[in-house]
Amino acid sequence: MTKPIRSGCPINLTLETLGDRWSLIVIRDIMFGNRRHYRDLLNHSEEGIASNILADRLKKLVDSGLLSTSPDPTHKQKTIYSLTEPAIQLVPLLAQMGAWGRRFTPATPELSIRAQILEDGGPKMWGAFMTELRSLHLGHKVPKRSIIKELTDAYKAVIKQQA
Repeated sequence: MTKPIRSGCPINLTLETLGDRWSLIVIRDIMFGNRRHYRDLLNHSEEGIASNILADRLKKLVDSGLLSTSPDPTHKQKTIYSLTEPAIQLVPLLAQMGAWGRRFTPATPELSIRAQILEDGGPKMWGAFMTELRSLHLGHKVPKRSIIKELTDAYKAVIKQQA
């Protein structure tokens, strides 16, 4: 049974799907941190998501078609969470949100570097990132360029520089 929608406005419908405090954070952690298991998402959350909230958001994101699940072949009781194509298509939105947050909020340098690189790289880099995510989450061909590695290396460089 689907719940009735308030309006057919695409902004409203997007906010109804993604507008709570945690949904985009969970997608971010899967997308940028490659956290694919419940325990990884829970234990490595920068924001300290509660276990019941995480379980609820994962269910909601699966039900809305933004995540899919599969059993982990290495552990019978674990589930692997994967981004679906609609979630991968959120890369430009997340890149723009990161760019805005970098400019207008007190974001830290180590957590801003990925947003800066994505902003500087623009749509071409976003497309390459989406191609890489499709290989990781949807089983597509592995691309030559790894945006995830570039973002991770930049993050580590900022951490090292601050030490």
